[in-house]
Formats: sequence, structure tokens, C-alpha cells
Amino acid sequence: MVHTPFLRLELSLPMRRLVLFAVLSSCALLAACGFKLKGVTPLPFDTLYTNIAENSAFGAAMRRAITAASPNTRIVADPAQAEARLVQLANHQHLRELSIDADGRVEEYELNLEFAFQLVDAAGHLILPPTTLRVTREMPYDDTVVQAKQSEIADVFQQMQQSIVDRVLRLLSAPDVTAAFVNAEQLPAEETPADLSPVSTDPAPTGKNVWGAPSMNPAGPLH
Repeated sequence: MVHTPFLRLELSLPMRRLVLFAVLSSCALLAACGFKLKGVTPLPFDTLYTNIAENSAFGAAMRRAITAASPNTRIVADPAQAEARLVQLANHQHLRELSIDADGRVEEYELNLEFAFQLVDAAGHLILPPTTLRVTREMPYDDTVVQAKQSEIADVFQQMQQSIVDRVLRLLSAPDVTAAFVNAEQLPAEETPADLSPVSTDPAPTGKNVWGAPSMNPAGPLH
């Protein structure tokens, strides 16, 4: 039996230094271009309360995102124990008929999601004043596959919710929010304390029968 020896590439010291320099130069170039590895983004507070209920899909997604981005931030169930409070002020979703064919049947829908919130510290100072985020998507509709399209609508709304979660997290971790939290005593307090009771539902529909099959009756009401 003929044994083939393993080939081993050994670099000289000058060559190793050259390779190391090339790697470091590449990292510096990526940093100069604004590239940053995805990782933790510590929030300026160690404890956080939110009235977005944990038993809702939206609330669970928000908690996962916060925990993943800022492992040292603990979400507490009692607002009195929190250094900061993320308060949901409104959360609505609705469908709008975007186009209708000659027979009065919907050809395309516009999906809208709106989320309003604020961030305050334990003393009620407005770290992030009432802010409204909106997401809009357009989706073709086919009344011959109603069940499939309704499932698709639900999936798109979930994707829109995740987009809202990501945007909220970016706002919470922004440098100006960190600076505001550190200097919270210089900020105005909320005029009327927000209701901190848990919001147990996912985004509430603003139109009639959002999750039902869209009306195919040209003379019927739009929803």
C-alpha cells in the first residue's frame, strides 16, 4: 500500500504578517462602508415594562426582538419595577379595496398596519414621545381561491408586524434615545399617564370583517 503524505502549507513569518494585514485591511474597509455584523444592541435600561401582552403574537415578537438585541434588559411584569416603559397607544390593521373589475369583484387589496407608542422612564419623562409607525402593502386578489388568499393576507400582516417590531427596536436603540434616557430629568413628563393595562389582543381591525372573506356582491358594502 502506498501512503500519500498530507500536504502542509507553512507560511513564513513575513507571509503570515502580510495575510494578517490583508485581513485587517478588509475589516477596516467594510467598517468604512458602514458594514456592521448583526449582533446585540444594548438598550440603556436594565428593566423594561410593556403593556403589549405577552400572549399576543405581536407582543411575543416584540419581546423576542428586545431580548435578542439586548440580553441584559429584563422585561418585567410590574411597571413599578421598570426603569422604562414601552407603552402601546394604538395598534390597527385594515384592508382597503384598491381595484375592482367590471363585475364589481376585488382585484387588488391594500393592507395597512399602524402602530403608535411612546417610551417613558420610571418618573414619567418622555424618552420617546408618542410615535406612529405605518406599513402598507399591496396584494392581488383572486376570488376563486378565497381560502388561500385569506391565508396569504394573514401571512402578509404577520410580516408587516415584524417590520414594525424591527423599526421599534431600531428607535429604542438609537443614540438619541440613549442620551435622552441618561438626561431624562431635563425632558417633559407625559401630561396624562398612559393606561398601562396589558393589551391582550393583536392589532385590532379598523374595517368590517377584516379576517372574513371579502364581499363579492357588487351592491354590498365595502369593508
